[in-house]
Amino acid sequence: MSESVSLTKDGEIAVITIDNPPVNALSAEVAEGIRAALEAAQNDLSVKAIVLIGAGRTFIAGADIKEFGKITSGEKGGPELNLLLQNIEDCAKPVVCAIHGTGFGGGLEVAMACHYRIAAPDAQVGQPEVKLGLIPGAGGTQRLPRLAGIAKAVEMCALGDPVSASEALKFGIVDTIVDGDLRQGALAFAREAVTKGQPPRTRERSAKLGDERSNAPIFAAGRELAGKKARGMIAPLRAIAAVEAAAKLPFKEGLDRETELFRECLFSEQSKALIHVFLGEREVSKIPGVSKDTPTVEVRKAAVVGAGTMGSGIAMVYANAGVPVLLKEASQEMLDRGLGTIRRNYAASAERRRFTQEFVDQRLELIRPSLTYDDFAEADIVVEAVFENMELKKGVFSELDKVCKPDAILASNTSSLNIDEIASVTGRPHQVIGHHFFAPPNVMRLLEIVRGGATSNEVVASSLALARKLGKTGVVVGNCRGFVGNRMYAPYQREAQFLVEEGATVEQVDDALYSFGMAMGPLAAGDLSGLDVGWRIRKEYQHLEPKGVRRPLVADRLCQLQRFGQKTGAGWYKYDPSDRTRMPDPEVEKIVEECARAAGIDRRSISDHEIVERTIYALITEGARILEEGIALRAVDIDIIYIYGYGFPAHRGGPMWYAGTVGLKEVYDRIRQFRDQHGDFWEPPPLLRQLAERGKTFDDFDKERVLQLRAQKH
Repeated sequence: MSESVSLTKDGEIAVITIDNPPVNALSAEVAEGIRAALEAAQNDLSVKAIVLIGAGRTFIAGADIKEFGKITSGEKGGPELNLLLQNIEDCAKPVVCAIHGTGFGGGLEVAMACHYRIAAPDAQVGQPEVKLGLIPGAGGTQRLPRLAGIAKAVEMCALGDPVSASEALKFGIVDTIVDGDLRQGALAFAREAVTKGQPPRTRERSAKLGDERSNAPIFAAGRELAGKKARGMIAPLRAIAAVEAAAKLPFKEGLDRETELFRECLFSEQSKALIHVFLGEREVSKIPGVSKDTPTVEVRKAAVVGAGTMGSGIAMVYANAGVPVLLKEASQEMLDRGLGTIRRNYAASAERRRFTQEFVDQRLELIRPSLTYDDFAEADIVVEAVFENMELKKGVFSELDKVCKPDAILASNTSSLNIDEIASVTGRPHQVIGHHFFAPPNVMRLLEIVRGGATSNEVVASSLALARKLGKTGVVVGNCRGFVGNRMYAPYQREAQFLVEEGATVEQVDDALYSFGMAMGPLAAGDLSGLDVGWRIRKEYQHLEPKGVRRPLVADRLCQLQRFGQKTGAGWYKYDPSDRTRMPDPEVEKIVEECARAAGIDRRSISDHEIVERTIYALITEGARILEEGIALRAVDIDIIYIYGYGFPAHRGGPMWYAGTVGLKEVYDRIRQFRDQHGDFWEPPPLLRQLAERGKTFDDFDKERVLQLRAQKH
């Protein structure tokens, strides 16, 4: 046994309980504990059957990620799961697995090796390994098709999405659902199983494996779907190949093929990047001075000022989390327009069956429209979401300071403006913070939490807790123009537009970056969010722009022509008014040529490789400056912001991680070439030079920063 696994008896039934909080991760210690307990139960002549169950809030939520690191680093370690699962399956006494919470990854693999599986009504099971760039590595791709059939196994292993207990029952993954006490239900099931004779072994089942003719279209459809939903990722295709091995090979040979494919994925750059993202999402919530004991404001009621695209979306975010929200606008017309947008968004979600109609009706009741500040004193937080204009925002905050209760959090959804200047019009700058949501707020996972110079630790801690409540990933950043996300996005867009002026087509730039893995090309993304947004910000800051520095020309020209993107039917592209399908616009090419000619730019042929380098390296360059200045605490914070807020491909790990995979010395040398060719805005930051010369990566920088913070703490 071990500290994390115990063996007890209830009459003739042995109960093996896994207790490895918080999620009963399947570490080497847990695996060894199960093995030892199983052996002891088998050797006990008074034991007739065995129950395997998890303590706490869940069964086994998956493998311990650290075990993968041991394998890739060459250390001896990692649980010998295949041997353990064979021992479970070979046990002469019935083994009943009782699942509550989640049985994911290695947890489901353990469950499938047991002879019977029962589940609580709200349990979920799944094989989410592809989300870490992996495939199931302990028989998941071999046992699941024997229980659920080829089609369901392909879906679960290639997409990684969980299924409910009821769906698991329907497909034969579990044998029954137990209402009431799960342990008592498992004991009763085990006693009944004793009477059934030789327990069934999953590996010996074949009735659901189908034949080559019936399976061929399933595998083809699975590969096509994986190509769309997990574009550029290798793990989903390897998972399908492993399930295909289950259909074609004897169990042992299929298991060997799965192991081969698993190790291929484990040692890939994609898996390392996705594990970096998985761990990074947990790391970004660790802020110096903000501990688990820091007091927080519990948000029971919220208010939003501004019912435009962002404000109406933010109101939905609060309502979706069950928080009543006031939505204020300056006129009835604008308020009605915002409420209409909300209703249409909810109707579309109900039509796609993302929400039930009952859920939609409940959420709409939580959103209360208002034309005044009369009830704002009830709000625990107010989010300002008016136009990106400093004087307008300061006017709103001046009013909020008068009407809101003293401990209310005052948050601005500004995407670039100075939080300290906004806070200066209030008598409570310690309560003011930036909550930069991303469009559309009710879909995008990122919340950029902008800490002002006076923002208190309590407000930061409250914002992080609120992000979790709202289903967002909150990343705390410092206060500067554009913060982290948009400050980096500016040079990314700059280079995309320069490349068009220099000779690339609009479609070529977008296609090159889409092929790299970005969710959208930069110019199509500009059309989606609205070119007038950036235009308004550029005019806000034009007095700060240095003279004589090259600036993009075409975007401002498009805005002068009222080509703001999808909402006006034309921007970098033109759009079909019925469904917003985008089409290349010859008129834009004429505008580009006119601007280039007027600026004396000699146009040339440009490769896709140069497009990717100049845009992505612009992100990396500005990211390094942001790290130097301390605007971002860690490089992984930047990576998470860009993956969840800007559509950077997760399997490349974010821009700062990606730089390490290319090699910082190579990136640094190329940036110096760009400086010589294109100007001083490509001057490499000292941090990038230092890391490149030392043979380090931004991940190494993060590790050093963590050690520094720990030293300061102690």
